Amino acid sequence: MAYFINESCISCGACESECPVSCIAAGDSVYVIDADACIECGACANVCPVDAPQQQ
Repeated sequence: MAYFINESCISCGACESECPVSCIAAGDSVYVIDADACIECGACANVCPVDAPQQQ
């Protein structure tokens, strides 16, 4: 299942640069993950300081 970023995101950008398929982008208030492009690698979750990326 693809990852999504929950409301605890602090918009630090750490996840965006770690994504190997560039499916993470800044949203209005939190970063967002394109679920269709996500390869479920967990790289974003491994670097997030607030555990915002979660599997659906």
